[in-house]
Amino acid sequence: FSLYNDLTVVENLNFYAGTYGVRGERLRLRKQAILQMAGLAGRERDLTKNLAGGWKQRLALGAAILHEPQMLFLDEPTAGVDPISRRIFWNLLYDLAEAGTTIMVTTHYMDEAEQCEQLAFIQGGRLVASGSPQEIKAAHMHGQVLEIACDRPDLAIAPLRRLGIFEEVALYGALIHVVTEDPEAHRPLIEQVLVEAGVQMSGIDRIAPSLEDVFIASARQVERSKNP
Repeated sequence: FSLYNDLTVVENLNFYAGTYGVRGERLRLRKQAILQMAGLAGRERDLTKNLAGGWKQRLALGAAILHEPQMLFLDEPTAGVDPISRRIFWNLLYDLAEAGTTIMVTTHYMDEAEQCEQLAFIQGGRLVASGSPQEIKAAHMHGQVLEIACDRPDLAIAPLRRLGIFEEVALYGALIHVVTEDPEAHRPLIEQVLVEAGVQMSGIDRIAPSLEDVFIASARQVERSKNP
């Protein structure tokens, strides 16, 4: 968080406006626009430290665009922010992008990354994939994804991995994703292994890979290339 907690909302904006050389009538108009954008109109005199995380991030974004930059760099801007505030923040970024601002964002949230026009995957300090989300999925996803719904995913993971025939077996919330070159051939084996493990399966479906599936697949390929 880049603002000063012991300053009020408007004092932070005034300080950053001074560093960017925004003054006079332009400053008045920019502050008015930013307070409206951030939903902070009427809270100008609130101490910044008393704002919730989502409001702080919106205020920080407002301070960063006071001078209407052509390019904006954001380092994990929604880390630690609740899902609703994340959605509001990204809607603000979409508005800026549509107005012509180029925005570079680092994020660990793959659902956020999927909304970007161009991506770069970095693993262990190395660039492992780049391009649009669609291009990366086409070039770096080897195999297809089976999504398994069952009553005990915690018990199901280990026996599936022990088979040693899948590209990846990973937990996604309460679901399991299995990556395989031949999902239809392996479906009966998966069902058999889960029955033997005492796991009741309620569904198994082939799905389009998520960006997280592709990132994990790319990372695994890099690891295998380093340790053949």
